[in-house]
Amino acid sequence: MDPKGLLERAGLPPYPLEPLAGGDIARVYRAGPYVVKVHPNPPKGLFPAEARGLKALEEAGVRVPRVFWVGEEGLVLEYLPPGPEDWKALARALARLHRAGQEGYRAEPGFLGTFPLPGGEGKGWGAFFFEARILPLLEATRLLLGALAQEVERAFLKPLPTEGPVLLHGDLWQGNVHFAQGGPALLDPSPFVGERGVDLAMMGLFGGFPRAFWEAYEALCPIPEAVRRALPCYQIYYLLAHVHFFGAGYLPALRRALSACVS
Repeated sequence: MDPKGLLERAGLPPYPLEPLAGGDIARVYRAGPYVVKVHPNPPKGLFPAEARGLKALEEAGVRVPRVFWVGEEGLVLEYLPPGPEDWKALARALARLHRAGQEGYRAEPGFLGTFPLPGGEGKGWGAFFFEARILPLLEATRLLLGALAQEVERAFLKPLPTEGPVLLHGDLWQGNVHFAQGGPALLDPSPFVGERGVDLAMMGLFGGFPRAFWEAYEALCPIPEAVRRALPCYQIYYLLAHVHFFGAGYLPALRRALSACVS
């Protein structure tokens, strides 16, 4: 559906449409006080899953854009005017999220990008993470990975460190942070309840977050050495997704993460 039609479906008045940057998966437009997200062929459940994720983060005390309307055709969100970068405020928000304990490892069915991920729950962190997050992407990329597929499987035979389950954003790279007036907000979550190292791992990929963020975050929420050593293992999850979406150009980065994970 086109964004004008989506506004009409949501019962909102028409506004001039302005394309916004950052729509790698969906097409994103500003429409006055709203943001409209559409997709030419969205997988069933994509936008409802995003709305659920935003609600979960909001209930956990994280700033997100308000959801005004959601359907299979798209999503209408609050437009948050841009503001100054405030990495210390972002560090405080994420430290609060990562210190708020949850009951057990679990996930609702959802998406990483447009890749569907299963729901489920588990008592053991390593088995849950492998079965609910690694294995679906491994099966989707197995032919392209070749012998690397067995290396991925071997990487998760060893135990992963645990600090306790917390709600994760699940896809926390810089493009999903919006510095708005009044403070930073998070966008496009792929949430589940797991170990915070998963978020930290993505925050260290593809340029990563700046030193100002890490100094403020670690002052509030220090990272144990065992968790730090496990970050390459968690990065395998995101690198498998990039192999799936973008191809063999991400295999060298996957090899490096595997080497660091098993060392």
